[in-house]
Amino acid sequence: MIDPLFWLGLSILLVAVSLTAVLVAALPALHEIARAARSVEKLADTLRRELPPTLEAIRLTGMEISDLTDDINEGVNSATEIVKQVDRSLDSAKQQAKKVQVTTKSIFTGLKAAWKTFTRPSSSNSSSSSSNSSNDSPRRTNGRVSASQRMSLESRDYHNSPEITHSTDNLNNHHVTSPTHSQNLTRSNFGK
Repeated sequence: MIDPLFWLGLSILLVAVSLTAVLVAALPALHEIARAARSVEKLADTLRRELPPTLEAIRLTGMEISDLTDDINEGVNSATEIVKQVDRSLDSAKQQAKKVQVTTKSIFTGLKAAWKTFTRPSSSNSSSSSSNSSNDSPRRTNGRVSASQRMSLESRDYHNSPEITHSTDNLNNHHVTSPTHSQNLTRSNFGK
């Protein structure tokens, strides 16, 4: 039979050849792995140098954006207050313009009435009759009675009316406080 040493030598030779083939095939892969390791090392070094300043710049940018947001909010609030002040000023100006308009109308009406009174022809008959009847009734000119004279007439008629005296005595005696009854009495007296 064949010598066992031969088989042993042959198997060692085959193992050696196999290992050599594996090493030859693995050499390019090992070179690529070494190159990748160097690239990773360079990348880590670059990140170690560049990342902290970048992170600091990002943090500062965030703080600046926050400050700008606060400034914008303050500006918007300030603009809102200014708009409210302008609105209040416009309302105040409108009210003052209305007051001026009412005052102007009153002045013109007063001047117009004064001019009519001043330019009205006075007759000697009306003045003599008015002096004679000054105790009985207010002066009448051209069939008109002024507002103050009308109020005094109505007030005098109201106090001197027998219906009012009688009705107030009834109200005092019966303690009646009906608003419609007193309104009807007032209307009937002033409607004369």
